[in-house]
Amino acid sequence: MRYYIADCHFGHDKARILDNRNFASLEQMDEEMIEIWNRTIRKKKDEVVILGDLSVEKGEAVNTLLKRLNGRKYLVSGNHDMRFLHDKKFDVSLFEWIKPYAELRDNNRTVVLSHYPVICYNGQYHGNSTYMLYGHVHNTADYQNVKRFVKETRESFSGEEKIPCNMINCFAMFSGYRPLTLDEWIELI
Repeated sequence: MRYYIADCHFGHDKARILDNRNFASLEQMDEEMIEIWNRTIRKKKDEVVILGDLSVEKGEAVNTLLKRLNGRKYLVSGNHDMRFLHDKKFDVSLFEWIKPYAELRDNNRTVVLSHYPVICYNGQYHGNSTYMLYGHVHNTADYQNVKRFVKETRESFSGEEKIPCNMINCFAMFSGYRPLTLDEWIELI
């Protein structure tokens, strides 16, 4: 199975506070998110695509974190990941790949992956066969702007056809900090 999640922000107390995450401390947040992840990702062959901002920690701390998280991990890098990605002590082999942008197939659908929302994404006019998954905007005013854009786009026409817009914010809080499959994200959003 393949799962997706964005903006976990392990080790980031400021994100815990600004997002109003329901954890008493940074340590509690990190430990509970690891537990939730591992309850969901049980098989070694399960894949998790992280849509950026996994952690703000340095290399060695992220190495330890990744060894505790089940599954095969892929990273679409986000702005906060640069701290560990540029640290010489970070073990890049703990990810299957690290890319700033990716496109892949998931159950006969194309999935466009970026940490940042791409409002005009490749394959957008292919209807429900293409989805744009992103993070970065958490549940902020920027996210509300993206939602307005999606709504207005879906109400617009290109010729006689309505314009499809399948953008999903995979923000960890929206899923209760649990990586979800594409179908689960579609159902949730």
